[in-house]
Amino acid sequence: MTIGQAAVPPLLMLVCHPSCDPGAVERIGVCVGRAPDTLAVRFSLNGRLDRIAIPPARAAERRDKLWRHTCFEVFVRRPGEAGYAEFNFSPSGEWAAYGFDAYRSGMRELGVVQAPTAEIRRGDGRLDVALRIAPVPEPWSGAEVLRIAASAVVEEADGALAYWALAHAAAAPDFHHPAGFVLELGTTCTPSDINTTFDRPDSRRSRDR
Repeated sequence: MTIGQAAVPPLLMLVCHPSCDPGAVERIGVCVGRAPDTLAVRFSLNGRLDRIAIPPARAAERRDKLWRHTCFEVFVRRPGEAGYAEFNFSPSGEWAAYGFDAYRSGMRELGVVQAPTAEIRRGDGRLDVALRIAPVPEPWSGAEVLRIAASAVVEEADGALAYWALAHAAAAPDFHHPAGFVLELGTTCTPSDINTTFDRPDSRRSRDR
């Protein structure tokens, strides 16, 4: 899917991997906005939050293995290139960033000029996580077009994990799979515009079952 110039970027739905039980989650929406050196991503999870293990607030520090619990993930690469970046964000406020030379190879901690920021809002049956990566690290900053994969790991209170993504390309959950980078994103809007998407009346609809 390609997003060109738009006043407000569309709200896209993540899909639970067929091997997983969606459990307490009704739906997860994601909206992505981009300026030349900034990427803004907003996830909205609707469901029974009392049945979901949501990490408590902590210092907004870098931490590995956030994917073992509820977290939200964004992958970025240039079209036609094998290398990509991975950003992980926990509702705790903790984050991680990695660079890869190719599919699951050459993994390294990705240097950032400024730590990504996250705004977490929790309401009645809804968890919003608004992320801002600025500046986007080289060589992805300033690219005319980026390929994006957006995903989420959701942990139930009993420890069961469910894997959600814009697209699933393998029999087992695999957020790194090249075929999962289904969103092609130009400089679509000012990143602040993503806030309006989640105030639209249709943004609270439950996903079709």
